[in-house]
Amino acid sequence: MPTPRLATFTVNGLTRYGAVCDHGVVDLSARHANDYPTLREVIAAGALQRIVDEADHTAPDFARDAVKLQPPVPQPEKIICVGVNYPDRNAEYKDGSEAPKFPSMFMRTPRSFVGHGAPLVRPRASKLLDYEGELTLVIGQGGRHIKEADALNHVAAITLCNEGTIRDWVRHAKFNVTQGKNFDHTGSLGPWLVPYTDESQIADIRLTTRVNGETRQDDRTSRMIFSFRYLIAYISTFTTLVPGDLIVTGTPAGAGARAEPPVYLKPGDVIEVEADGVGILRNGVVDEAE
Repeated sequence: MPTPRLATFTVNGLTRYGAVCDHGVVDLSARHANDYPTLREVIAAGALQRIVDEADHTAPDFARDAVKLQPPVPQPEKIICVGVNYPDRNAEYKDGSEAPKFPSMFMRTPRSFVGHGAPLVRPRASKLLDYEGELTLVIGQGGRHIKEADALNHVAAITLCNEGTIRDWVRHAKFNVTQGKNFDHTGSLGPWLVPYTDESQIADIRLTTRVNGETRQDDRTSRMIFSFRYLIAYISTFTTLVPGDLIVTGTPAGAGARAEPPVYLKPGDVIEVEADGVGILRNGVVDEAE
């Protein structure tokens, strides 16, 4: 059975959501406009699997190439990103440090991301645009002080992220990386949501990133320093998670900044982030318009 995939997309100037199938796209928003205006409401209602099942018995409304995919969750309240969460990634810093005791974290704005197929934008301010392929959790059931044992009950879906980074701007200040992580349209999310089923679905996913067909990052989620359960419990200690929040769970070793010499993205490059059971998030690169 094909993996169920739910996407936010634009078609004929309108933003909609639906199921992406091998034979086309089923417009589910047209069928649930009163109950679920966007996928955020579907997630909050715990209805992802129900509308996927509905789409299985519905003829497509659009050809796949007729729609433009957007970041799957429109305007999430929080996009929480985790840094240094794979053992080889910690070693890349070459500072002799042990694996961190607690996760590094920062926030990103929705405007800093584009969807599958849209180009990442290398800004005027810097040429040091880098890639970071990551698996992303979508929160379904919100909560505070969530126990690790219960944490995965709060996951609605998974998706992918290219957590694009402007490397010199993450070093502008002493303690924070916010500037280099939030340039408009420097990262991507998608291509769609895959509803979460059980822990075996995410426990040992192979995650790879390719640039122009060359594999740059390749690791498995089973090797993460901080598990999915731990991250949800830890984050919910300091903030209330709500439906539609995204947790971007960390990137493996192999980002361009850590190559010798460093290799940064340039216009014309194509980046593909791929994960078992999810799909491929693909984006090109352009320069910011003058």
